Amino acid sequence: MITTIYRTALLLVMLCTVAQAAVVELDSDFDGKPDQWHHKKDDGDLEKMEFDKNGDGKVDQIEIYDEGSKPSRVKLDRNFDGTFDQIQYYSKDFLLTKIEKDSQFSGIMDWHEFYDSDNKVSRLEIDQNGNGKIDVFQYFSENGKLLKIEFDTSHDGNIDRWENFGKNENLQSVAFDTNSDGNPDQWQYFENSTLLQKVEHDSNYDGKIDRWEYFNASGKVEKTELDRNYDGKVDLVKKE
Repeated sequence: MITTIYRTALLLVMLCTVAQAAVVELDSDFDGKPDQWHHKKDDGDLEKMEFDKNGDGKVDQIEIYDEGSKPSRVKLDRNFDGTFDQIQYYSKDFLLTKIEKDSQFSGIMDWHEFYDSDNKVSRLEIDQNGNGKIDVFQYFSENGKLLKIEFDTSHDGNIDRWENFGKNENLQSVAFDTNSDGNPDQWQYFENSTLLQKVEHDSNYDGKIDRWEYFNASGKVEKTELDRNYDGKVDLVKKE
């Protein structure tokens, strides 16, 4: 008797659990066609919500719920081609933390935006050549101003160019790694982003500058200083 009651109770629990899992279809614009699908978990909480934003009968936005009443991820099909090309990530407090985007609609997520607690972009990572590896890193201040950019121009996984910017996002300096050893060995300094003022070289790649070139307002070299024996002291000056 007790076993029969237990089995009956267990069956009722199973039936109730199954009954709570459901998909609710909605026609939000009353055009006679469903454009929202609410998927519920076994416990009745939302699992995901699907949307047809442009009314073509295809899902082009999905909100995914891990826990709570706010989504943790949102997937978008921005060009309505049937492929999701943007994913937005949110914190438990529903603050945007990251966006992954297929900027070229090529099937590769080549654009990654990272957000701070003030909902401003703090870092931007780009895969320019579509090989699946990030080759451009942009860093921003708390005010959203560009601070610096790092490049992997050779696409070998190593940074080989560094750009630094001033308060008004004017380019101040650029450093290059010309021998692919991971260290800068040439530095260019600018005024108002475009006027080259000085170039420094580490010609023997020992980590010390041994050549200085100074430029005039016309962009021509007006003076060159050399440290020919690499002792850290200028021992030859050439004036043009």
